[in-house]
Amino acid sequence: MASPRPFSRYEFLIAWRYLRARRAEGGVSVMTWISLIGITLGVMALIATLAVRAGFRADFVDTILGANAHSTVYYSPTSFYNELTEETYISPGKVQDYDAVTAKIADIPGVTHAYPAVRGKVMAKQGDAAGLGDVYGITLDALKSMPGIVNPDTSMGDLANFDKGIALGIGLARELGVGVGDKVQLVAPDGAKTAFGTNPRIETYEVTYIFSAGRYDIDQARIFMPFAEAQNYFNRDGVADEIQVYVDDPERIDRWTPQLMAAAGEGAQIWTWRDASGSFLAALDMEDDVMFIILSILVLIASMNITSGLIMLVKNKGRDIGILRTMGLTEGAILRVFFLCGAFTGVLGTIAGVVLGVALSLNVDHIMAGLNALTGGNAWQPEVRGIYQLTADLRAWDIFRAVALSLALSFIVTIFPARRAARMNPVEALRYE
Repeated sequence: MASPRPFSRYEFLIAWRYLRARRAEGGVSVMTWISLIGITLGVMALIATLAVRAGFRADFVDTILGANAHSTVYYSPTSFYNELTEETYISPGKVQDYDAVTAKIADIPGVTHAYPAVRGKVMAKQGDAAGLGDVYGITLDALKSMPGIVNPDTSMGDLANFDKGIALGIGLARELGVGVGDKVQLVAPDGAKTAFGTNPRIETYEVTYIFSAGRYDIDQARIFMPFAEAQNYFNRDGVADEIQVYVDDPERIDRWTPQLMAAAGEGAQIWTWRDASGSFLAALDMEDDVMFIILSILVLIASMNITSGLIMLVKNKGRDIGILRTMGLTEGAILRVFFLCGAFTGVLGTIAGVVLGVALSLNVDHIMAGLNALTGGNAWQPEVRGIYQLTADLRAWDIFRAVALSLALSFIVTIFPARRAARMNPVEALRYE
């Protein structure tokens, strides 16, 4: 007669009966319950952590791309020697023929927009309030290319009036105590040159637009000024400081660097959004790997409790093992029965962990809101984290990794006690019965 195939129905029935038995009958021990709860909590923490880290990275990248150019073309400073004074002077790099350079860059396949820009630092004043500002002199079309700036849900004012004044980040506007229609003084140290030196340039502008880019550092310092006015204000007549470039796939911005260098010509340099935030993104990736390893160790510790629970179960079921062996069950069948006992614990704990982890990830914003209410707003500080809220991004790959890790560890640690049960001598098991 042919032997039953592995993992037959009766093996599942025996394993499930052992798990459902009362402890007095040698059934599920306290250690098994501890391992079940431990695996559940470990998988839940792993899924929630991976989702939160993915959400934080996605929000961070979105706020960068929503308020900044994907790549910036600028030129290296040039030096020249003055024979009269016998001194070497360094001239900051400027884009001389910016219209022609911008047109060449815009013709590159994959480049969606390209605009000249003027950059400068100022002190913004309104009454007794003052704050430092980072001025971007750009055109209205360039401003419309930034989705984080032109979002009507987070902005105030009419973007059509941009050429009549300036646009302020909401943090800077709050610090100065101004709103749309108010006047703000901008003070630049590099102003008009006179016989007595360089005087600071002081100009008053109307605030026509207030925006929130979703990043604390941007909202606290960013000022947008019409391009022509910025040229006049920062003494950039006929030149620009840089060319701002937008592409259709910013995640792969480095592939455009050689083409941008060729189009911009000699002396051009490229600075991408990855260059500006690469170290932070690398730190996030490293932190993701470290957190995965740490939480994997927690899942392993919880899985090891399965071994303790199964060893106790095998000891209590020694008589049953002897009877089953005399009835004709092979060592392989006994091994699979007790393997299934441990596997059931791992599978049930993993399923419960996935359910709780997904539920926690989907409600992380409500949880953070409650923590902020309890701690008076100290649970999440945007001036430290950079973004205003914590979100979760559930990815199928992260859930799969957590499930695969939990099941693999649960199955591996189950093999040792299951083999011990399979190798038990039925004569020794029934000797004193």
